[in-house]
Amino acid sequence: MINVDLSKLPEISPKDWQSELSAAHEALLGGTGKGSDFLGWLRLPEAYDRDEFARIQRAAEKIQSDSDVLLVIGIGGSYLGARAVIEFLQGTFYNLRRHKLPEVYFVGNNLSAAYMAQLSEIIGDRNFSINVISKSGTTTEPAVAFRVWKQKIEEKYGKAGAAERIYVTTDKARGALRGLCDKEGYESFVIPDSVGGRFSVLTAVGLLPIAAAGVDIAELMRGAADMMKLCLSPGQQNPAWQYAMGRNAMYRAGKRVEILACYDPDFVFMAEWFKQLYGESEGKEGKGLFPAAVSYTADLHSMGQYIQEGRRELLETVVLVEEPTASITIKQDAENVDGLNFLAGKTLPDIEYQAFCGTLLAHVDGGVPNMVVRMSKKDTHGVGQLIYFFEIACGLSGYLLGVNPFDQPGVEAYKTNMFALLGKPGFEAQGEALRARL
Repeated sequence: MINVDLSKLPEISPKDWQSELSAAHEALLGGTGKGSDFLGWLRLPEAYDRDEFARIQRAAEKIQSDSDVLLVIGIGGSYLGARAVIEFLQGTFYNLRRHKLPEVYFVGNNLSAAYMAQLSEIIGDRNFSINVISKSGTTTEPAVAFRVWKQKIEEKYGKAGAAERIYVTTDKARGALRGLCDKEGYESFVIPDSVGGRFSVLTAVGLLPIAAAGVDIAELMRGAADMMKLCLSPGQQNPAWQYAMGRNAMYRAGKRVEILACYDPDFVFMAEWFKQLYGESEGKEGKGLFPAAVSYTADLHSMGQYIQEGRRELLETVVLVEEPTASITIKQDAENVDGLNFLAGKTLPDIEYQAFCGTLLAHVDGGVPNMVVRMSKKDTHGVGQLIYFFEIACGLSGYLLGVNPFDQPGVEAYKTNMFALLGKPGFEAQGEALRARL
């Protein structure tokens, strides 16, 4: 289960927040708040399409049976959630481990030719499949990547053979990819109209790659459903209420950056997913905590100095996995050159926990308030819980902040400039003006 510990924040009176939290909760559950057209994720852990879910499982089994590699093409919410879950549950070294599951690589999230060339070298002559994920089918980065890899897979297997290895996750009725599916006969899955990209990990967007990597997606959904039941109930016992209250209280107290920390290196892409979720949801109208991330204990030897003594605008949230998944015991060394014999008999999880405790107290003493999100166990059920917890807390937090947490108008600015500079038809005048500025 997920528990939120606010004991290392300056004292907060829940009574002072009761009215605002109740209003945010009612707006979210009742669909009366800003962005209510994009609440399809809210009850998704129970209200998902069972027939499509079964097709996702069958497609994942087929990919496992005929492919050494699954290439996932997407950007933002179209890849971050899947990569986060795969790496957190299956490990950072998933693609290097000896198993019968397909390696999973992500492309279409940048415009680097070197990245594409290296990926092509890694795949080599091995069998591969593609899962391209895009609602419109015209987002530049994944569209460019799909154009390149569609040609490669058709050269390898022919058009008919390639069609058996291309899986498309897109809009149910519109867009360039939907038309291509109808024309080429690709198996396709739906991105629901009512679910924004950053909330889409528990739809086909995330579930197909996650299932192909050997994760039990039924158990993932059960975990999310358990957390949903808890978080749909109003009151201060609701962990989403506690987290939304804590971060907004610190924001109003002058904190401007929230750093998400974890002592598990497999958590790195969960933190990347978190950054998109909260950055796109709250960073608007000149408001919002800036979401950042650190990986402990590594970053205690790089960012640790700033966190301890830099500008006092930081709030720290630590995700703590309480039950270790592995253990190593430190042994006595006769020479004790490193002076660490005092650790003999202790396990690495014991040492890591004391590092957490020491860091927590040091940062609090240094003026960095801390929240601790305690996750009892790092398993599929628990990750499902964590995903839903962060999603619903994000919706509540956005309403407390007074913004629409479900739109992202600012992401279009760079696209417009890029199109103009690349000479897209209709952008000629703007392109000329931009080049003059450059």
